[in-house]
This record gives sequence, structure tokens and C-alpha cells, in this order.
Amino acid sequence: MGKTQPIKNRRDIQRLKQYYLDRHQIRNYTMVTLAVNTSLRIGDLLLLKWNDVYDFETRHYHSHIELIEQKTGKRNLIALNKEALSSLKLLRNFSDPVPGDYIFQSREGTNRPIDRTWAFRIIRNAVTDLHLEGIISCHSLRKTFGYHAWKNGVPPALIMSIYNHSSLEITKRYLSIDQDDRDQVFLKMNL
Repeated sequence: MGKTQPIKNRRDIQRLKQYYLDRHQIRNYTMVTLAVNTSLRIGDLLLLKWNDVYDFETRHYHSHIELIEQKTGKRNLIALNKEALSSLKLLRNFSDPVPGDYIFQSREGTNRPIDRTWAFRIIRNAVTDLHLEGIISCHSLRKTFGYHAWKNGVPPALIMSIYNHSSLEITKRYLSIDQDDRDQVFLKMNL
């Protein structure tokens, strides 16, 4: 298997999200929406609980997700944008959670998150059904965030900080910049 790639076409991101909405798979829709809007690794995303994003006493969503990353052990504070919050609100309306519930619950067992393998299948099935090009996996969703941040003019050093990467070289690989991206720079310059 080759290296996973970001979803570069914004329309394909919307198609992927709509795929789950059309099938009333709100949990899966929220998982994808949160992944592409927070840059979280799938392992960290699947371990989120409702009290990480919602204050049950005040009945308000948190403005940020605060967590210690599994892979790096580093603290990460991630602002929740409109898309992320909207998907969480939709899922909350369908699931009626309590504070300790996992956001992305498995249908097996009591209050267990779906596992990484199941998340991969969820993404893989949709990518196959939608005929999306490239090698798309759960990790692609994390890469998608960085690619589109870069396309929107976010400096690579800031993306590196968001990802908690140890070097700019790692971040550059994440961005999967190819010849089409390079061509766009030259064709838009017209000085």
C-alpha cells in the first residue's frame, strides 16, 4: 500500500460528508467532519468523550478541544470551528449522550468507541462507493486539514506547530504538494 494522500478537491470533501448524511449515518458524518476540521489523528479523535466538547451543566459547547496526544504525549488545544460544532450538534440531537459517553460509540458493548479498523472501513467504503481518486484513509483526513490550510495561505511553520511535528520536512510530506500544485503557483503569478 502506498502513502495516504489528502483529499485535495473541496467538492470531494463535501461529497464524502454528504455520503453519510444521505445514509443517515450521523456518527460517521461527524467523525469525518471533525477529522478534517481539527487535524486530529484518528486514535485521538475516537477517544473523545462528550464532556471533552460539551459542558452538560451550562449546556454549551466548548470553544476548544484540549487533549494529550497519544502518539506524542504533547498537549494540544484545538479550536472548534462552525463546521465541527454543527456536526457535533447534529450528532448530539440524534444520540442523547451523557457526560462520560464516547462521541463515536461502537454499536457493540456499552460505551465503547469504534476502533481504528472500523473507522478505516467506514472511510474506505465511502471512498470506494464515491470513486474518489488517490489513496484515502483515516490519516488522509488529518492530511486534508493541512493541505487546505496551506492552500488558504497558512504558513507551513504554523501547520507544523498545529500538527506538533518535530520538523518542517515531515509537514511538507503531509501536504503532498505535487506538480499540479506547483503549476497553479506559476500560472497565477502573471507579474
